Amino acid sequence: MSTKYDAIIIGAGHNGLTTAAYLARAGQRVLVLERRDVVGGSVVTESPWPGYRVDTLQHFGGLRPDIVRDLDLARFGLTTTRVGLTALQPGGGALELGSGGGARAQAIGAFNRTDAERWPAFTALMAKVAGFLNEVYAAPFPRVPQIDAAEAPALAQLGLKLRGLGKKDMIEAVRVLPMSMLELLDEWFESDLLRGALAARGVHGLMQGPMGAGTAFLFLHLWANNDSLFQTRVKGGAGALSEALAQAATGFGAELRLGAEVAQVKLSGDRAAGVVLANGEEITAQRVVSALDPRRTFLGLVGPDALDPEFVWATQNIKLRGCVAKVNLALDGLPTFTGVTDAGLRGALTLSPSLNDLERAYDAAKYGGLSERPYLEVSLPTLAEPGLAPDGKHLLSVHMQFAPYRGEQADWATRIEAIVVNALAQLAPDLPGRILHSQVLTPRDLETRFGLSEGNLYHGEMMLDQILFMRPLSGWAQHRTPIENLYLCGPGTHPGGGVSGASGRNAARQILKDQKA
Repeated sequence: MSTKYDAIIIGAGHNGLTTAAYLARAGQRVLVLERRDVVGGSVVTESPWPGYRVDTLQHFGGLRPDIVRDLDLARFGLTTTRVGLTALQPGGGALELGSGGGARAQAIGAFNRTDAERWPAFTALMAKVAGFLNEVYAAPFPRVPQIDAAEAPALAQLGLKLRGLGKKDMIEAVRVLPMSMLELLDEWFESDLLRGALAARGVHGLMQGPMGAGTAFLFLHLWANNDSLFQTRVKGGAGALSEALAQAATGFGAELRLGAEVAQVKLSGDRAAGVVLANGEEITAQRVVSALDPRRTFLGLVGPDALDPEFVWATQNIKLRGCVAKVNLALDGLPTFTGVTDAGLRGALTLSPSLNDLERAYDAAKYGGLSERPYLEVSLPTLAEPGLAPDGKHLLSVHMQFAPYRGEQADWATRIEAIVVNALAQLAPDLPGRILHSQVLTPRDLETRFGLSEGNLYHGEMMLDQILFMRPLSGWAQHRTPIENLYLCGPGTHPGGGVSGASGRNAARQILKDQKA
């Protein structure tokens, strides 16, 4: 059978679609295969109840601006807006960080004047360090420690960019990145509410408490992805982002097949030659690109027999450790959050009253349990976009930590819903009586439904031993694999998780570069 395609992309998540769009734009013949009947992976908007459109898992993120420009996604209807951050306070009231810098400092000053004075310097430093990370994320990472002559200039360029921060900020960047959020925030702020809200960003989707080394890196990684501490919301729901990417990819000439589950990567010797679908159909291609996580790709689609035993061992030891549950609630009206303005309700609401509360919630999960005082990130998207629910109705979407994958029990959906509703009822007493429908996704549900191994959002923990040149494994940060012509493009590769599209874009660049070599 002759080769029809230059590349087959396994998985139509946002990174897989990004890779497909870039390759197709370059004139490649591309086929995207998706197991589900909808594009987007975990970045998807679905209808669990008639008249409602719910971001089933990921509800924030708008891709890197350079990717949006490259693929002209505005032409396909992608519209985004920045939303504020509101830190909810037990007993009512909130710290609302939603408008300009002066207003934010004023809001912080109502809780602690010293923190308000330090806020501008803190955000300026974080923006500089995140800006440096953005430079690091702009291309595949050089193959450390096996640097060859062709890669040496790229590594040198990264060094120059670090030096470009200036001597003082360069030293601060090197010092801050491996810190814990506790260490970082101890140097800057006193208010428990502010510290808790910021620390939550450093453990978002991570099975780690804010006292763990390297959590400051995740804080800065998410800052770099969003170009801000504040998050991006997509008009029409997160699924609109995936739809825009799919339209861009097919507009450039890529083919897209839904309901097409890949069972195996087809090998010809030590080279990838195509795929075998679950229904037995074989499709050949010059290259295969997997948007699945590295463990699922290597141990599932390729199989350990085709790989070096040491590589198999390293793959088996990639840390995933999912810890997130998602709770979506359909409400018969807008709940009343005591002391929170309408503007505050339109952004991301964080319930993480203090750094110590966050660490205690992690402690419960560390031993396989559920905390009664979890970290919650809440969104009321229907406030800004009423069309996501029937007239007069509302959606409330909750990201809940910590719910450990390895401790999950049969009754966890019921317990998680009760914990979440009880926690929010302390802030919005009328909430329980407004619930019409509920949807709970545990870490095992995320694994089954979205293919997220162990329910991990990032396809591999964003910790110090699994980032940069060590993502997914040391020596394999350039999207290549030990199987020739098999590439990875998912968030399990550099630069990592979150809704940015950088992994997909960089994989396409590496593939096109290798093709020219």
